Amino acid sequence: MADTWLIIGLGNPGPRYEATRHNIGQMVVDELAARRREAFRAHKANARVAETWVRPGAAKLVLAKPNSFMNVSGGPAAGLARFYGIDPDHVVVVHDELDIPFDTLKLKTGGGHGGHNGVRDVAKALGTADFARVRVGIGRPAGRQDPADWVLDPFGATERTTLPILVSDAADAVEILVDEGLLAAQQRFHAPRA
Repeated sequence: MADTWLIIGLGNPGPRYEATRHNIGQMVVDELAARRREAFRAHKANARVAETWVRPGAAKLVLAKPNSFMNVSGGPAAGLARFYGIDPDHVVVVHDELDIPFDTLKLKTGGGHGGHNGVRDVAKALGTADFARVRVGIGRPAGRQDPADWVLDPFGATERTTLPILVSDAADAVEILVDEGLLAAQQRFHAPRA
């Protein structure tokens, strides 16, 4: 398909995980669908999808939320890429990032997985790491809390006041990446906030 992009929001399924830090990727994909008044539907690739456009006449978006757990996101990602005929250079994975401070976004294409098992599994299933990532900073836990527990906790009260803005910014970043390219999105979101 000409200029079709697969936007995958990583997370874990079910109400238990909905509001956790690990699910911020799915929150961003929900925001993209809500902006366009699109609903998700079941797909045979073990995911929920919504098909839409960046804007009328522009690139098509396949917004996806795997039904699998985070660490096995690759199967649904690869299945959707095959189904829609989308090459890895038109795949965008939106995910939480421990090594980026909360309320910060970083975008890149390719590179390592940085210990993120969801990204690792997507790269393995696609057979390449050369896909775009919108990395949404959740920061590391203070003290001695295990990061594996931290990512499965809900956002704290202070974080929740900023969370809608962060999710909206990440959705903007996806739109700019698709519409104007990675460099334009990096220039907008990598600059320090005023």
